[in-house]
Amino acid sequence: MNDRAFVARLVLSVAVATAVMLTGCAAIQRSETRSTEHLRAAAGFELRPADTAEQQQHLAALPPFRLESHSTDGKVVYTYADPDGCHCLYVSGSKEYSKFQRLKASQIDGDIWAGPWR
Repeated sequence: MNDRAFVARLVLSVAVATAVMLTGCAAIQRSETRSTEHLRAAAGFELRPADTAEQQQHLAALPPFRLESHSTDGKVVYTYADPDGCHCLYVSGSKEYSKFQRLKASQIDGDIWAGPWR
C-alpha cells in the first residue's frame, strides 16, 4: 500500500470515529435533558413555550441546556433554555430550585445505591 492510500484511509477512519463520538455525545445530552425535565416539572418549574418570533429569538440567545440564575426585581429567578426538545424556557424561583436540587440529589443517591439490583 502506498503512502497516499494509507493517509487517505487514516483520515477517513479518524473522520468516522469523530462522527460516531459526536453522535454519542448528542444522544447523551438529549437523554440527560429528558431525565431532568421531569425533575424540573416535579419541582414546580414553569414551562414557557417560545410561541412568538420574539420569544424564539430570546430563547435562541440564551445558553442552551444550562440552569442559570438571574436577579430580577431583587428576587433570584432560575431559567433553563431547551431550544431543541420543547422549544421552551423553564422558569422558577428559589423555592422550586431548592426542590429541584433535592429531587436531583435523591435521584443520584438512588442510582448509586440501587446498582445492579434494580
